[in-house]
Amino acid sequence: MYNVLNLAKRRISIRNFLSEPIDLRDVLYALDAARNAPSGANKQPWRFIIITDNELKKKIRSYCEDAEKEFHSRAPEWMKSWLLEKGITWRKEFLTQAPVLIMVFGKTKEPYWVQSVWLAIGYLLLALEERGLASLTYTPPKVSWANKLLAVPTDYMLQVIIPVGRAKESKRSKERLGLEHIAYCNKWGHTYDLCLNGIDSYKR
Repeated sequence: MYNVLNLAKRRISIRNFLSEPIDLRDVLYALDAARNAPSGANKQPWRFIIITDNELKKKIRSYCEDAEKEFHSRAPEWMKSWLLEKGITWRKEFLTQAPVLIMVFGKTKEPYWVQSVWLAIGYLLLALEERGLASLTYTPPKVSWANKLLAVPTDYMLQVIIPVGRAKESKRSKERLGLEHIAYCNKWGHTYDLCLNGIDSYKR
């Protein structure tokens, strides 16, 4: 049994998937976890569409790649260099490789809808990891096409597409900043060990 910290350390983004089917009950388990995330005024502004149809995935990929071509062409030079270094192109093979796509929408008229939806996404990612499934949070440059394609009401907006499946590539842990670099005690720059030691750091 993994605890939350171990799941968070294990999970990384995957861009290369096996096409073999997965058990959709694992996806539903993850969505069950996601729906229990906190939300502004408990409005639960998230909605999820599970995509398994291959022809539909091809259409989604086409819309995304058209938008990506435009994005890559007008990106600033520093970003073009970064994308090239990371091997990220306008091609999004993972949208048709992965056996399942989860389209995550948020209701734009609800309070704190963006923050709420992304809290649910965090829950979702860790639950997928618990079930041994690889995932990626892909945010298309343009999203308006999704409402028409999937018959989504206009007051909902696509936030992310999450390909889900088995990883074809090996997982490699990425460097993270240590806790000592991100957590302070009572005041910016005062290390968290001051709180652990019961030292009043606010007046220092």
